[in-house]
Amino acid sequence: MLFATPASDALTSIATPGLWAITIAAVLALVVMDFLLTRRPHEVSMKEALGWSTFYIALPLAFGGWIWSRYGSGTGVEYLTGYLVEKSLSVDNLFVFMLLLAAFAVPAEFQQRVLLFGIVGALVLRGIFIAVGAAVLANLSWAFLLFGAILLLTAVKILRDQMKGTNHDVDVSSLRSVRVIRRFMPVTEDYRGPRLSVREGGKRMLTPLAVVVAAIFATDVVFAVDSVPAVYGITGDPYLVFATNAFALLGLRALYFVLQGALSKLVHLGYGLAAILGFIGVKLVLHWAHGVWDGVPTIPTLASLGVIVVVLAITTVTSLHATRGDGASDPAEVAEPATPARSTAD
Repeated sequence: MLFATPASDALTSIATPGLWAITIAAVLALVVMDFLLTRRPHEVSMKEALGWSTFYIALPLAFGGWIWSRYGSGTGVEYLTGYLVEKSLSVDNLFVFMLLLAAFAVPAEFQQRVLLFGIVGALVLRGIFIAVGAAVLANLSWAFLLFGAILLLTAVKILRDQMKGTNHDVDVSSLRSVRVIRRFMPVTEDYRGPRLSVREGGKRMLTPLAVVVAAIFATDVVFAVDSVPAVYGITGDPYLVFATNAFALLGLRALYFVLQGALSKLVHLGYGLAAILGFIGVKLVLHWAHGVWDGVPTIPTLASLGVIVVVLAITTVTSLHATRGDGASDPAEVAEPATPARSTAD
């Protein structure tokens, strides 16, 4: 019976081929716009970062309003809850990005270009994971149990690391992606502007910028493993899963520079993310069990939204309370946030 019940009934979608095409075209247009904005390397000011962060928060909220009015409150709540989950997980991504940028000593004027490469890589990987996840969930009911187990194991790991206060400093030379690259391609000693490779002495060489981009691509794989199952725990619509992931990722570049100083203050973020991922993991397991035994209860999406909001609020308040006596952020201190919840793939 474990393998007998298909999950296809849980994967209905609001999207027509036309809506998919428009959405993907809009995402690509936003990515191209971001590349054009970063074509001239410069250090990002707080005013610029706040402006683009406002835009990338207003846009998905406006889209959520359209979803709500067009498809009803149930679908609207699913979208908003999924977006909130992905946005909170994206803040965790920023911890690791900050560590990598500091470890590679990326000049300030090139940081947003590195982040943008990382975002593009994440979008591609999330798209692949979303498609694979939809296919698996549509044909194998026990996939909900598998996704739930992945989230529960991730939550336990995050909680264990948070309680141990694990040191997350990055040793660049030990990263697997860096070792692989240096085995096959020589790397220049210093940055060569925004270029990823140069030709010297008749030989093509990578720059450190290319190496840090590769390291961030490697972390994108780890983030996709728990981010995609997490939002599938909120909605079974692959279109909404893609939309929430895309909107959460597109705003990362600007959000990084807005939160660069504040990230080191979110010392309890790991506890909050562990609670959220654990909760969604239980939700997925209950969903699977309900398909096998009718008497098993499920957790409504609106209740999920309430739990996530409360957890994030408590985490923020307790973090600010715990760090209220800390001094103003020093760039050297900000480069080492207290406890990024998920480590790199390497």
